[in-house]
Amino acid sequence: MNDFIEQLPEQLQLDQLPLIGEAWIYHVFAVVLASLVAAYVAKRVLDHVQKRAERTRNIWDDALVEAARRPAWVLIWSMGLMWAARITALQMDDSLAAVLDQVQRVLLIVLLTWFILRMMRQVELRLVDPAYRETPADQTTVSALGKLLRASVVITAVLVVLQSLGYSISGVLAFGGIGGIAVGFAAKDLLANFFGGLMIYLDRPFVVGNWVRSPDRNIEGTVEEIGWRLTRIRTFDKRPLYIPNAVIASIVVENPSRMTHRRIYEHIGIRYDDIARMEPIVAEVRKMLQAHEDIDQGQTLMVFFDRCSPSSVDFFIYCFTTPVWAEFHRVKEDVLLKILAIVDKHEAQVAFPTSTIHLPDALELRRAQVEGGRQRESAPELQEHGA
Repeated sequence: MNDFIEQLPEQLQLDQLPLIGEAWIYHVFAVVLASLVAAYVAKRVLDHVQKRAERTRNIWDDALVEAARRPAWVLIWSMGLMWAARITALQMDDSLAAVLDQVQRVLLIVLLTWFILRMMRQVELRLVDPAYRETPADQTTVSALGKLLRASVVITAVLVVLQSLGYSISGVLAFGGIGGIAVGFAAKDLLANFFGGLMIYLDRPFVVGNWVRSPDRNIEGTVEEIGWRLTRIRTFDKRPLYIPNAVIASIVVENPSRMTHRRIYEHIGIRYDDIARMEPIVAEVRKMLQAHEDIDQGQTLMVFFDRCSPSSVDFFIYCFTTPVWAEFHRVKEDVLLKILAIVDKHEAQVAFPTSTIHLPDALELRRAQVEGGRQRESAPELQEHGA
C-alpha cells in the first residue's frame, strides 16, 4: 500500500500540471479566501451581538460593538493581505519579508489606536444621551475629558510606533522638550487659547447650551461648542461667533442661564390731580402682588410711593419671578395689566409728559390791554362796511 502511494505522483505525472511547482500561489489564494470568509463571519457575529446589546441600556456593550466594526474588518483584510505579501516576499527577497514584518507591527498599533479612539467617542456620545442614562452627564465635562484621553492615546501610540521602528524614546522626548521651547515662543497665541480653553473646562463659567453675554465685547448668544482654541456662540439672529478662548478668559462673561429669579422693577406715574388716590392704589397693588401665584414671596417684594416727577407722581414695584425668559415676560405683562386696572378702578389716570405755563398778573393785564386796543381799532372798519 505504501509503495502504491509513493508511486502515485509519478503515475499521475503531477510535475507536468501547470503551476504545480509554484505552490506558494495556491497559498496566497487560500489566504485571501480565508480572509474573505473571516470578514463575513466577523460581520455576522457583530450583527448578532449588536442586536443583543440594543436590548439593554448599558453604554459599554453598544459602544464596544460599534467601535469594533470597521477596525475588525480592516484588521482581517490587512492581516490577510500582509500574510499573502509575506508569502510572496519569501519567494523573492528575505529583506522584503523583514520590512513587511515591521509594517505589520506598526499596522497593528495603528488599528488598536483607532479602535480605542472610536470606543472613546462612542462612550462619549452615550454618556450625554438620555436614551442610555436617566441623568445625562454634562456635555462640556465629557467633551473635555474625551479630548484629553484621545490626545493621550495618540501621543502614546506615536511613541510606541517610534519605539517599534527602533528609535529611542528618551531621545525623542529630549528633542521634544527642546523643540517645545521654540514652539512655545512661536505659537504663544495658540498656547494662550489652549490654556484659556482649559480654564473654561476647569472653572465652568458656562457649558454648552447656556445663554451667555459679555458687555465688554458686545457678545450675546447660545454656546454651541467649546473647543481647545475657539468657542462657538450662536447669536439670537443665528449668526455664529468664533471667539478665541484667550479672549473669553480676559473679559467679563454673564451667564443668564444660571439666574435663580428674574426681577420686575417698574415705575408707574399718575397725575398730580390724583395724588389723593396714591395711598389706596399703592396698598391694593401691594396686596395684588402678595397674592400673585407667579411672584416668589420668599424674595424681596416692595411697592412704595417713590418720587415726584416733573409731570407725574410715581410709585415703584420691585419683585421676583421665574428665571425662564419667555415665562418672565408673560408674568410681567399680567402684573402691569393688573396695575393699570387698579389705577383705573380708583378713577385715576396714568400721567403722560405735560407742561403748564403760568403767566404773571402784569403780563395778563398787558395782554388784555393789547386785545382791547385791537377790538377798538377794528370797530370803525366794521361800521364803514355796514354803512
